[in-house]
Amino acid sequence: MRQSLDDNKAEDVVVIDLKGKSAFADYMVIASGRSTRQVVAIAENLADKLKQGGRGYIPVEGKQTGDWVLVDAGDVIVHVFRPEARTFYALEKMWALEDEAAAKPVKKAAVKKAVVKKAAAKPAARRKRAS
Repeated sequence: MRQSLDDNKAEDVVVIDLKGKSAFADYMVIASGRSTRQVVAIAENLADKLKQGGRGYIPVEGKQTGDWVLVDAGDVIVHVFRPEARTFYALEKMWALEDEAAAKPVKKAAVKKAVVKKAAAKPAARRKRAS
């Protein structure tokens, strides 16, 4: 899989281990292509190589627009983005934030304080809108 991405000049390839975090796959691979044409070509070539390798039917979604193409290889999900779409969706950050949140226990007092503070701010915001 990685060889196919490299052969097609995929950039900024990131592999995220999802074992124990998700039921839909064991790994998520995120890569970029420079244009919609390259994004589609990377995804199509990857799907073809996987089929040739005996994986059978490989669903590919998003080829029509080419901003973000998903290749579903079963235990591995591959996202190929144009750089702007990758920045917008920020999947790496989403999964990294989940890891950071799990690593840092939150104190109950801090959560309660934040909820109380937020609740106290709501009436003031409502008064401003009513004016």
